Amino acid sequence: MRKRQQFHRDDPYFSIGQSLRKRRKELQLSMQVVADRAGLSVGFISQVERDLTAPSLVSLNSIALVLGLPISSLLDQPKPSQGETRKQSRQTYKVGNGELSYERLSTRFDDSQLHSVIVHEPPGHRYEPISHPGEELFFILSGMVAVEVEGEVHVLAEGDSIHFDSHRTHSSWNHGTGTASFLWCGTMDMFGDQPNVQSPFHNGQKHGEN
Repeated sequence: MRKRQQFHRDDPYFSIGQSLRKRRKELQLSMQVVADRAGLSVGFISQVERDLTAPSLVSLNSIALVLGLPISSLLDQPKPSQGETRKQSRQTYKVGNGELSYERLSTRFDDSQLHSVIVHEPPGHRYEPISHPGEELFFILSGMVAVEVEGEVHVLAEGDSIHFDSHRTHSSWNHGTGTASFLWCGTMDMFGDQPNVQSPFHNGQKHGEN
């Protein structure tokens, strides 16, 4: 019987959750420490590690940064374009078996700071609350999305937008009956286009494990 201990992104036995857990154990970090540094709840980290839930692209990036893992080791994403994309040729992809699907829009070039995707969110889906460095903007393309920023709920319909400081705890959910699509723009490098950026959390200290 094949063991599930070797984690490779292209392996049929590959697990994002187990890969994150393995790396956390190597660093001797507790789930609470990872949760605090990633701006997420410890319950959510536990669910992700056990593959009970799939993180959003932003949450996965935030966790990976804490663990010093390049997101490319966890997720195969479309390569950057030359700056122009066409609707009929954009690839749609997901994080693991998650419900959300994405289309990459932004490219990369020297000193570029903007990252963007189109997010397709099914009815009933809710983003996990998170806070992280940077800023982001939602522009609703179709459907309706509720965005909560530090307890204040903004119900957005087609053509509406919201721009906020990502340090503020935020989440969103599709409370409608159909899939909602929106443009997400932010400063978080969710594509791993800056692979040489080191985690700001690595200081050689060890923390208790869960």
